[in-house]
Amino acid sequence: MADPISVADALQANLDYLDEVRRVDVDHVDGVRRDPNRVGRTIASLARNAATHASATTIAADASVVDGSVDRETVSDYLSVLERLMIVEEQPAWSPHLRSRSVLRTAPKRHFVDPSPAVAALRAGPDRLLRDLNLLGPLFEPMGVRDLRVYAQESSGRVSQYPVNTGLEVDAVVETSDDRWAAFEVKLGAGLVDEGADSLSRFADRIDTAKCGPPAVLGVIVGTGYGYVRPDGIAVVPIGYLGP
Repeated sequence: MADPISVADALQANLDYLDEVRRVDVDHVDGVRRDPNRVGRTIASLARNAATHASATTIAADASVVDGSVDRETVSDYLSVLERLMIVEEQPAWSPHLRSRSVLRTAPKRHFVDPSPAVAALRAGPDRLLRDLNLLGPLFEPMGVRDLRVYAQESSGRVSQYPVNTGLEVDAVVETSDDRWAAFEVKLGAGLVDEGADSLSRFADRIDTAKCGPPAVLGVIVGTGYGYVRPDGIAVVPIGYLGP
């Protein structure tokens, strides 16, 4: 077994990876030359907007600088290329009604396939992340979604999100091929469990289970601690306890 690398080396490896992506890989996808600096600023904007529904227009404004603006069409092209390179992926909207238009009207969330490049894009090490939980929290959500996606594949499942345009958002809805489904909120701190459980309870009250069936699980995924089931039936699951 190889020796573990240091935090500094791990951060540098991810920085080198992103540098290769913006300078080389984005051009090799389809032979189109793209500005590596603008691609890099777009990647950094995606990292700053982790776990949000930031539109291409928002990302374009965020990625623009005085000497080099980025328009919406250019960002849309970059996002498409980054998805093809499996750097980022979309988390679509879920609806309990198969013919619901909310799925089509809700912008997907975009997550890095792995949160490590997002951390590198922000040049944030462990000390900074621990000092800024407002930054670490949004980066923890994509980690939870990533793990759910990996394990859902065992059941040919997929991971969606409940549309924010309904006035209530749920971080992840897992559907399996045999019509079972479960919903999860992803909260970094144990102090946010009540908030996540409240969202899941209100979500469960809103869903017409006559059309989609009852949820197999309602759960709050947290960073550390013990797993248990609350009196209201909502499970609290440390991320390390997730599995197929």
